[in-house]
Amino acid sequence: MRLYIKYDINLACKVIVQEQLDNFEVDYNLLEFGEIEIKNTIDETTLNNIQVELGRYGIEIINNQKSQLVQKIKNTIVAMIYEKDKLPLSTISSYLADQLNLSYGYLANIFSEFTYTSIENFIIIQKIERVKKLIVEDGLTLTEISYKLNYSSVAYLSAQFKKVTGLTPSTFKRIVEKRRSFLS
Repeated sequence: MRLYIKYDINLACKVIVQEQLDNFEVDYNLLEFGEIEIKNTIDETTLNNIQVELGRYGIEIINNQKSQLVQKIKNTIVAMIYEKDKLPLSTISSYLADQLNLSYGYLANIFSEFTYTSIENFIIIQKIERVKKLIVEDGLTLTEISYKLNYSSVAYLSAQFKKVTGLTPSTFKRIVEKRRSFLS
């Protein structure tokens, strides 16, 4: 028997972090963009134990300030692409600068220094992953997806999809449908 599950990775990570902090009886507040405010002092041993437990799930505590900023950039982009019903109409560079209160040039430099790719490339990859999800799980048309993700046209969305995945969106959809029918 096979089970097919749908999950929200952000919610799953949030629940895991909450469970681990609760297990160690840490008093905390969850903030946005993967930040946690620890209300009281915790000793080094407890912090190390929390890091080990979170590490089992691929979650790590980031100590370096620039790495923290890179993670905030990624979290802001992912939240923008996955949690908004429609992407903001402002430019993404303006959106990121406003959300993080830093110049886009600075954000772009730090991001590429640590990830060896550009913010724009990261956004394209995230958008294509969202397109896949919308095709597979929500059954939206390319026109609906194009509107939702602020693509200038369906043709541009299709071209970007093919450039990233090597497949057209319709070929991708056919492959997914064949796999589903084969596995049922």
